[in-house]
Amino acid sequence: MEKVNSIIDNLPMQTYKGTSVLDAARSVGINIPTLCHLADLTPEGSCRVCVVEVEGVRGLVTACTYPVSEGMIVHTNSAAIREARKSVVELMLANHPQECLSCQRNLDCELQALASTLGVREIKYGGERRQFAIDDSNPFIIRDNNKCILCGRCVRVCKEVQCCNTLDWTERGFNTKVTPAFDEDMVNTSSCVFCGTCVSACPVGALTEKAMNGVGRPDKKVKTTCPFCGAGCNYDLNVKDGKLIGVTSNLTSVVNGRLTCVKGRFGTDYVHSPERLTTPLIKKNGEFVEASWDEALDLISTRFTEIKNKYGSDALAAVSSARCVNEENYIMQKFMRAVIGTNNVDHCARICHAPTVAGLAASFGSGAMTNSINEISQCKVIFLIGGNPTEAHPAIGAKMRQALRNGAKLIVADPRRIELAAKSHVWMQLTPGTDIALINGMMRIILKNGWHDQEFINQNTTDFAKMAEVVEKYTPEYVEEITGVPKHLLFEASKMYATSERAAIFYTLGITEHICGTDNVMSLANLAMLTGNVGKLYSGVNPMRGQNNVQGSCDMGALPNVYSGYQKVNDPQIHAKFEKAWGAKLSDKIGYMLPDMIDASIAGKLKAMYVMGEDPIRSDGDAHHVRKGFEHLEFLVVQNIFMTETGKLADVILPAASFAEKDGTFTNCERRVQRVRQAIDPIGNSRPDWQIIRDLSNKMGYQMSYNDPSEIMDEMASLSPMFAGLSFKRIDKNGLQWPVPDKEHPGTQYLHVDGKFTCGLGVFKAIEHQPPAELPDAEYPFLLTTGRILYHYCITTAGYSKQLTDYRPEERAMIHPDDAKRLNIVNQDFITVTSRRGAVQAKAWVTDDVLPGGIWMSFHYPECPTNEITSGCGDKVTKTYEYKVCAVKVAKVTGEYF
Repeated sequence: MEKVNSIIDNLPMQTYKGTSVLDAARSVGINIPTLCHLADLTPEGSCRVCVVEVEGVRGLVTACTYPVSEGMIVHTNSAAIREARKSVVELMLANHPQECLSCQRNLDCELQALASTLGVREIKYGGERRQFAIDDSNPFIIRDNNKCILCGRCVRVCKEVQCCNTLDWTERGFNTKVTPAFDEDMVNTSSCVFCGTCVSACPVGALTEKAMNGVGRPDKKVKTTCPFCGAGCNYDLNVKDGKLIGVTSNLTSVVNGRLTCVKGRFGTDYVHSPERLTTPLIKKNGEFVEASWDEALDLISTRFTEIKNKYGSDALAAVSSARCVNEENYIMQKFMRAVIGTNNVDHCARICHAPTVAGLAASFGSGAMTNSINEISQCKVIFLIGGNPTEAHPAIGAKMRQALRNGAKLIVADPRRIELAAKSHVWMQLTPGTDIALINGMMRIILKNGWHDQEFINQNTTDFAKMAEVVEKYTPEYVEEITGVPKHLLFEASKMYATSERAAIFYTLGITEHICGTDNVMSLANLAMLTGNVGKLYSGVNPMRGQNNVQGSCDMGALPNVYSGYQKVNDPQIHAKFEKAWGAKLSDKIGYMLPDMIDASIAGKLKAMYVMGEDPIRSDGDAHHVRKGFEHLEFLVVQNIFMTETGKLADVILPAASFAEKDGTFTNCERRVQRVRQAIDPIGNSRPDWQIIRDLSNKMGYQMSYNDPSEIMDEMASLSPMFAGLSFKRIDKNGLQWPVPDKEHPGTQYLHVDGKFTCGLGVFKAIEHQPPAELPDAEYPFLLTTGRILYHYCITTAGYSKQLTDYRPEERAMIHPDDAKRLNIVNQDFITVTSRRGAVQAKAWVTDDVLPGGIWMSFHYPECPTNEITSGCGDKVTKTYEYKVCAVKVAKVTGEYF
């Protein structure tokens, strides 16, 4: 790129041609004030605050839009410039309410600060003031157009960053204002997702958050990692008087920048819920009573030891947590292996992305997202299958919308018309449970048309012929019969994906939560290898991991077959290494998976469980069966921040600290290990999970001397080659993407560079279509599938955020209009959804977003425990439940609903 020489305020400088005067000046420390400009938005030059003089140019020009050129001489602070800026601010203040002392943005207002800097001491101009109604119709954001300075930041950030186009200009002249369409309240605007990104952009008090725990300027801001989905957004926790009062964007956040979602920005009020557990509880005579920490830990130590001595180590098991930090997952699996002596440890990856770990490891050698989140906006072709990122991973969904804005092509395959389906170039509405047939059909079309990458296949893969032989029978006609997808759409999708230079696959639980979940994942790996779309930028196979630290929980070894870094427990050398490091006798027997734990309990083989940060009775499939398993235990310990359905059956409850009350790390879906920082003291008498496990271990005679989570990270890194370069110091600013094999390694943006797979050669798998375990029949004629909604995420914390619950308080079951009409159901009627395992009730949501004969429900609401009716059948490799397909019947509730 060509460089040019210029002079700014008598300072010679060289910069790239086309750079704005504003950016050039700031690069050498010259401050030019702005109000309408933000570095991550398109320059507009509307506020006129950044005006400068350019010699040879008549009049003043806006620095944010004017490019530097060879020989340019610029003045940024002459008397004329200062007077012009002052006049602009005085004119703004003439129409601005004089309510600074009572405004939420007082002392944090850019207009206020600029007026002070420019020496504005009085309002020189008088006249009519605007009298717009204040919109506070929603639980999240207050919109006060009387304070708006018409800078347009909110319009541009909604258009360019979140890509929702919710806000725009209305009216003209004195009555010009920024509003949603038709000047509706924000609560009635379907395109507003209450992400708060517009609030982050507003320089004044026109857009503000509703207070979480009091108002006023925070005492401090603490950068941390969001505790909701696996995108791994960073933001600042705002703290005042020892309480969280809000969340604000932190532009240094490498994953999301200023982007937030409604959960991350407004859902952290659950931290101060009055229903938090704040002291240990012991069940006596069927009732919980408060206990000291010593009393509770002594009881657990005694009972665990008794059960271990009487029945053996494998009579105990633990459920670790994707809600907890990496260090807590590491110490939990270490506790079970070194103290208890069993590999019976698992966590919620078993019920969501275990097929990802198994499937991608089998095909590529590494079970993780191959590429990075910030590549998405520059992708040329995106194939989204079995995922709904705009609701489940909103920052990723926003980046997909950015990609579309940048000209990308989008293919969506999903049984439901999600938001991105409406924006896609090809939408394939397939029957649930038919993904393999669809992918095989695409591969056959690609092969028949010669769109495959034979050179990549020859050099980097094996078993191609076996796969090609199997897909031969998946003709477009055969695939249409199985999936319901018209063959012309199958052809369009295949051509679009295969003929692009680089195309990326994204998926989530719509792929994994089937009896063939691992095969589904390997089928997508086949498709990527067939076209050479792996091992390079803007491509790959990219699972959007579910909860905030489900990737990290797997990485830390909270699985029954591996230690940290996916080192196998039955490998003699690995086994010996950990025995020596931990100074303990370890088992080399692969432990129980979570569903196995339930069955073993019912069979009398498992006697005690330790459940940290999870609620299996609400989260696992066929919840009645899961409850039965926990009821059969002799002793149950539950460690959580809230009382759960599983906790109600416990013998001991241990109150844990939330993400805001402890230090540690989370690992997001792109393998980025990032800091979690303590912002407030633990609530009540609660403690961080790692401290609880450490203290219990010490009581049981195995000494753990950690004083800080960083020490746990250091131990883990020393034992795990793929994480050897990790430390709190190295990840402090931007995190690092594993593998990080040494202390100098910069991290890995994308895996399998140039087709060099972790396992050597990538392995094609010959995979046949397999029907779901349970299909509709005469008695249960509907097909139920489940998923997440935007306004809730985790079963453990759902319902405890007042702001989120106020906005979306109840379950709504999607049903097709044809089915609703036949059953005399109208929108908002209560319906009963019944499977062979139970029944739940919810309000009907009549919509053609679902297929005829289909029902869609979320699993967030305690009043509607959807998993009481989902299937207990699981993936044949990982035993992940088939949440996405089960047979149900539907009936309208008559009479009064309770």
